[in-house]
Amino acid sequence: MRIALLSYRSKPHCGGQGIYIRHLSRELVNLGHEVEVFSGQPYPELDEGVRLTKVPSLDLYREPDPFRTPRPSEFRDLIDVEEVLTMWTAGFPEPKTFSSRVVRLLRTRVDDFDIAHDNQVLGYGMLEIERMGLPLLTTIHHPITFDRRIDIAAAPTLRKKLSLRRWYGFLRMQTKVARQARAILTPSDTSARDIAADFGVDPARMQTVLLGVDDAFVPPTQPRVPGRILAMASADAPMKGIATLLEAFAKLRTERDVELLLVTRPEPGGRTEKLIDALGIAEHVTFVNGVSQEELVSVMGSAEIACVPSLYEGFSLPTAELMACETPLVVSRAGAIPEVVGPDGECAVLVTPGDVGELELALLELLDDPERRARMGRAGRERVLRLFSWRAVAAATAAAYERTIADFRAEKENTSADR
Repeated sequence: MRIALLSYRSKPHCGGQGIYIRHLSRELVNLGHEVEVFSGQPYPELDEGVRLTKVPSLDLYREPDPFRTPRPSEFRDLIDVEEVLTMWTAGFPEPKTFSSRVVRLLRTRVDDFDIAHDNQVLGYGMLEIERMGLPLLTTIHHPITFDRRIDIAAAPTLRKKLSLRRWYGFLRMQTKVARQARAILTPSDTSARDIAADFGVDPARMQTVLLGVDDAFVPPTQPRVPGRILAMASADAPMKGIATLLEAFAKLRTERDVELLLVTRPEPGGRTEKLIDALGIAEHVTFVNGVSQEELVSVMGSAEIACVPSLYEGFSLPTAELMACETPLVVSRAGAIPEVVGPDGECAVLVTPGDVGELELALLELLDDPERRARMGRAGRERVLRLFSWRAVAAATAAAYERTIADFRAEKENTSADR
């Protein structure tokens, strides 16, 4: 098959979208398919045999100058104008503007592909793709309605709550587009149930396809750092539960000589930095970001314990990657995380999301039990090898493509016969 894989942003090493794009496209090519990725910034890292067509935006959220105002010479068309105006009025434009740009590109290339695959863009432009004659399959990793609820609940002021409501305004569009999607892939049964509930999508049009873990994630060859606890999550996103972990860590510091390594880039002067200062733990918390995959694997294998304190996850790929590194886990009993780690105590200790005391106790008990940590680490890696394969993801996705193409063609034939 000839596949157009569409992603409005594809950050290479974190955020999920870029990781999904890279590994899925590689394995589809290994199965004999042709794949062309259409992506906005940040662009993905792709493997040999996968083509990349850049769909440049104004890149308004790039580091180190997010929410920037472009120079007049940067504007190319009315889509660029819409992108800036939406940002200036506190909205998030990228899904909609990317979908408009990619449809414009695909309009002259419909015959080059057998199917298009939307990686949670869910912009209005996605609805145009099938009208142009190209069947479309959609991946929804989880409904962003959960992010909205948690962020608004955590907002400290009414003004901030109103600003967040505006920022998440794109969800009205995503909900409408999701309801009209022909076929939807999602990485967990939990996410499928939540998409049905929050987006109003017919469950019969959804299929769960677990995500994979790259072979590069392996157990460490060097000894783990005594007392090191690690977490991989966006530091300032309330949904990731880092505040809960910081408070539990501060309590733990009164009893144990421990350090906390956070794989993230905190917002300067943001909620995470302020909380660290308030708790008096700045000298014991280290941030790591911008590292290569090889360096990341080394960091993940350096910790005695990893923690995933999220309030919700549609899958949590970092959790599975940590399991592949034989790093024992303490995780929240939230979203799809229990689906990923399996029974409580086998590969991870499950705790109530947001419960500082329970998290502190779980970390303390696991720090004091090296045999249990080793046992959990081995069980985690065995589970990953058994269940989470990108080759299996690609095979299941290719089968879904074939069903989507057949359904699209049958619908066209029936429509023609009725005329």
